[in-house]
Amino acid sequence: MLTVSETQLTKETYERLRQELEGLKTKGRIDIANAIEQARALGDLSENGDYHAAKDSQGKMEARIRQLEAMLLDATIVDSSNLTDDTVSTGSIVGIRYNGDTEVEYYLVGSIEEKREDVLVVSPQSPLGKALIGHKIGAKVIYEAPNGTLEVEIVSIRL
Repeated sequence: MLTVSETQLTKETYERLRQELEGLKTKGRIDIANAIEQARALGDLSENGDYHAAKDSQGKMEARIRQLEAMLLDATIVDSSNLTDDTVSTGSIVGIRYNGDTEVEYYLVGSIEEKREDVLVVSPQSPLGKALIGHKIGAKVIYEAPNGTLEVEIVSIRL
């Protein structure tokens, strides 16, 4: 079972995030330091919009660095070669239909860092994610949502 802080990532996503972290810690920090230095050269810092914008960017970048470091430290790499398209697991894209609805919605069960353009992301630790994992196409699963109990049918699974 996953701990609250543990994140499951595919190898590809792990490498992409590791490269992003490396870029932020090297080139990103240098670029921000240069922008701050250039803004300081403009004079009075109390009314210097460029300086305040650069400092704000620095804060956001440092927050992203801390987020990536924590995530990568606790990440578990999911071996996508072991995934199958007959049972929902972390890394699966699941088509579900809510009880009484005809429209199919598609979700990637995984970390928000795995996000793709064509599907929404649902965490494996969320009520819906927990309900879906381990089930097959045709299964009807019930889960507790903030606004009550919901039932969905799994209509497709793909990787």
